[in-house]
Parts: sequence; C-alpha cells; structure tokens
Amino acid sequence: MEEKRSAWERLQLVHTKGRPTVRDYIPLVFSDFYEMHGDRLYGDDKAILGGIGRLDGRPVTIIGQVKGRDLNENKVCNFAMPHPEGYRKALRLARQAEKFHRPIVCFIDTPGAFCGVAAEERGMGEAIAKNIAEFMTLRTPIISIVLGEGGSGGALALGVCDELAMLENAQYSVLSPRGFATILWKDASREQEASEIMRITAEDMVSLGVAEAIIEEPLGGAHNDLDKISENIKEYLSLKIPEKCQKDIDVLLKERYTKFRKIGEFIE
Repeated sequence: MEEKRSAWERLQLVHTKGRPTVRDYIPLVFSDFYEMHGDRLYGDDKAILGGIGRLDGRPVTIIGQVKGRDLNENKVCNFAMPHPEGYRKALRLARQAEKFHRPIVCFIDTPGAFCGVAAEERGMGEAIAKNIAEFMTLRTPIISIVLGEGGSGGALALGVCDELAMLENAQYSVLSPRGFATILWKDASREQEASEIMRITAEDMVSLGVAEAIIEEPLGGAHNDLDKISENIKEYLSLKIPEKCQKDIDVLLKERYTKFRKIGEFIE
C-alpha cells in the first residue's frame, strides 16, 4: 500500500473521473455473466445491476450499484442513486439465489438512495428496510464489497452480509461529508473538515468492526490499473466464497446476526 492518505484525499480519488465501476469489474472477475432486469412490480432501475455469473466455475448471483463513467452514463443510472424498484430487484435476485443455493456478491458504490418525491411515493423507506431485514436471514452466503462511495441506507441495503470488504480508498458512512457539514454546522463548505472527523475510511471501518477486509488498490488508485484491482477483487472472492459455503448455514446466519448486533457497542 502507498503512504497513508487522509480521508479527504481518498474521497477525491473515489470521485476521480475514470475510476472503474461495477461494469468494468464484472467481465474481469466473473465469467458467463447474464444480466436480469426488473423488480416484477414497477420497472427496471438502471442504478442497480443484477444477474448470474461464474466465479472459478461456481455459479454466483451478482448485485451491484452502477456509477457512470461520464455524464451521459450517469444520467442513465441516476448518478448511482437507486429508486425503490432497484432495491426490490436486488431482493428478487437475492431470493432467487437462496432458492438455488447460489452465494451472493454485492458491489456497493452509491452516494445514497434517490430522495425524490416519486421515490418516496413508491416506498423508498420500506424497500430499504425490507432488504436489510431479509438479507439478514437469507440462507445463502453473502459477500459485499464497497468499490467507492458507500453512503447511508442506500448502501446498507446491500451491505447486510457475512463479510464486508472495502477497496483501499473507498469510504462507508452514514451520509456524505457535505451532508454532515450542512446538517451539523449549516455550512457545506466545511466538507473537508467533516470528512476527517467522520471516520469513513476502510481502516476506520475495520477498526470499528464494520468491515472485515481491505482490498489493496494499485499505486495512485484503482483507475490506474483495472486489471490489477480486478485481480485483487477476484483473489479475495475466490478465498472467501468457498470458505463461507463450507459453513453450516445455521452457524453462518448466527454469525451474520452477531456481526451486526455488535456494531456500535462500546465500553468506556
């Protein structure tokens, strides 16, 4: 790893134009990927991608939040801010994975769920809450990886898992530093100050017990060597998925429950 960067410096790397997205990683990490669409209730949300692929020959279900690589792509995927139907699509595919005993790999990369009026009218809060509740009891292994931004409930809806990994420069937080500064200090210009006190880096998440692993990025960030970062992600998944699949499912569910119950517990 490179010399340790500040949270603000990492945030700039996450926002770097050309940083790889889930659409870049899937062809390099998985084979035979087949995308599925729609939530069977309202429509197909382009901010969440889902389907089936193979990892080292093993069938897996892949669910990921989609960022665009330019303005036009971002318009299509709503700047990686999912609507309720995106989370319902994710849950539909997760239930399918459980039925056919496929492990699930989730890729998190969102500033947060879309907060528009239409999204609220279609039940955004209920969709996120239902994902959190049902992912907690899915009888199949779940591995989640934060690729860049992991913002608020929009990220947590895909973050209930048996093991959470983060790319070296990724961040995971209750809300964006700009939102934090706006709410706490009524001053969005203090965004950099907020990022340094929120404890949002991969190292922070591991030390707090929220994440279990950090996936090393190439020198200068993931955008500098797509093949290398994809190789690192695949190496991590190739180790962890067989490990989780070998466990008794009741033991796995108990460990998953315990993992989330202990987050936030401190003794002074």
